[in-house]
Amino acid sequence: MRSAENPYSPGAGNPQPELAGREEILDRASSTLERTLNRRMTKSLMMLGLRGVGKTVLLNRIQQMADDAGCVTGFIEAEGKQALPDLLTPHLWRILLKLDTQKLARESVHRAFRLLRGFASAFSVQFGGIEVAVKPETSTGDLSLDVTDLLVAVGEAAAQRGSPVVILVDEVQYLSRDELSAIMVALHKVSQKQLPLLLFGAGLPQLAALAGEAKSYAERLFFFNEIGRLSNEAARTAIMEPLRQENVGIDGDALEAILAETDCYPFFLQLWGYYAWESAEASLISVEDVNAATDMSIEDLDQGFFNIRYQRLTDRQRDYVFALARLGPGPASSTAVAAELGVPVEKAASVRSEVIKKGVAYSPRWGLIAFTVPKFDEYLRRVESMRE
Repeated sequence: MRSAENPYSPGAGNPQPELAGREEILDRASSTLERTLNRRMTKSLMMLGLRGVGKTVLLNRIQQMADDAGCVTGFIEAEGKQALPDLLTPHLWRILLKLDTQKLARESVHRAFRLLRGFASAFSVQFGGIEVAVKPETSTGDLSLDVTDLLVAVGEAAAQRGSPVVILVDEVQYLSRDELSAIMVALHKVSQKQLPLLLFGAGLPQLAALAGEAKSYAERLFFFNEIGRLSNEAARTAIMEPLRQENVGIDGDALEAILAETDCYPFFLQLWGYYAWESAEASLISVEDVNAATDMSIEDLDQGFFNIRYQRLTDRQRDYVFALARLGPGPASSTAVAAELGVPVEKAASVRSEVIKKGVAYSPRWGLIAFTVPKFDEYLRRVESMRE
């Protein structure tokens, strides 16, 4: 079949042709936005999940919902390389410019501009926009106090303008504990003042614990929603609906083979669907097409999705993840990994922390460790077998 008509879109955050199985989270986001538009206070929303479950896709969809509802939005991706002031400044600048377009909140917006310039100066942020003739307002240099003053000022401008502000942050787990704490202190004050400013975030599963460690009242600020693999029914819809729209069918056994190979993870469903389409010569995808798709998908994952994460690891970190992979796909105890490595638990603990900080693994609960990337254990066993 023609590649140009392939309906599947595997990739980081790519819009999916059929966003199946995520109705509950989208309904919650819609309700949160509606309450904020009606000046009724609500919690912000934080989505937690492994790589490939569609968190970024959901954030993008929620941003579109917020834009359509008349909110002013900004999308931030935390990278672990940039400090929070560097991440916030350009996005808040653009948000304030949008709030200032109709001149309905001139004084409050200008005060927020002055605070932002002072904030950027205090934390040595390099951003050309803030050099515009805006007299800075003094910042304390204390991250928590200054982020609070800044987000409150933005919220006050949003209230005067009558347009809620929605900030979306991806990869929240890369924020430091102090940065995460500063965000939560600011949101707490915004909530107390009943200002129309929301934060929708997404991150790896350890984020809930990180938030709780940063501030004990984290659960009162956020709805924490776990985003996992799809149900079989939703996974079938994610594969079948794009095909139906293209007047293409799929054999029942072929469909079940895709579900089995992908474990119903959204990114893998898109990848297998894409290559099954590419393999098919007729307008009915067969088991043989899915078998070919499996080979191509694994090669694609090994060269990109998995390999990128593997290459970021040092030699001793690789030894650790190889040991974890040998123990199977599920969570393993830190004690078992240390025993597999042949070292005391205390000696393995520092490497374990490094692997977690790099986002390759997480601790689902005390004493356990698991990969953040589905099927990563299979990839590592393939790599290790080639090394022997």
